[in-house]
Amino acid sequence: MKRAVRALTAHRPRPLPSLVLVLTLVAGGFAAWTGQDWYRAAHDDRAAYAAQRDEALAAGEQAVQNLNTLDHRDLKQGLDLWESSTTGELHEQLSSGRAEFAEQVKEAKTVTTARVLSGAVTELDDRAGRARVLIALRVTVRASDGAKTDKDSRMLGELTRTGGRWKLSALGQAPVGGAPTG
Repeated sequence: MKRAVRALTAHRPRPLPSLVLVLTLVAGGFAAWTGQDWYRAAHDDRAAYAAQRDEALAAGEQAVQNLNTLDHRDLKQGLDLWESSTTGELHEQLSSGRAEFAEQVKEAKTVTTARVLSGAVTELDDRAGRARVLIALRVTVRASDGAKTDKDSRMLGELTRTGGRWKLSALGQAPVGGAPTG
């Protein structure tokens, strides 16, 4: 009888190795499926476009903030930052008027700081390396007598990708309010 019991238990399938094999196959299938999904998402043109849009927005917000921030006590650093944030005609205007503007700021002894409230990319041509942004910001001006003034404004900026970086190539006030009535 002992021999019969041993013979039966010796040929009985073991559940643990079978379970391990099934779990390994399921895990391998899941890994292949998620890997394929990841690859598709990583090579999706929409994802690349969204990344460029986000990069342009971040650069636009920083550049607009840079151009609205200046301390009379450290003009060189502030004006260098202005120039490094710009390109094209805007860069030329800032460079050519730098000395005259620096004298005006030194005389006024003002400290201007800006904080971006919100921003959006309104146009993006990734292939041409051009973008337009709308940036809302709060500019704080501290006069030499300590008086402080806050002003909210909306700026329209044009960006050009140069040397792999987005830089501000034009900047102006955005119109405020609705369409004219008449």
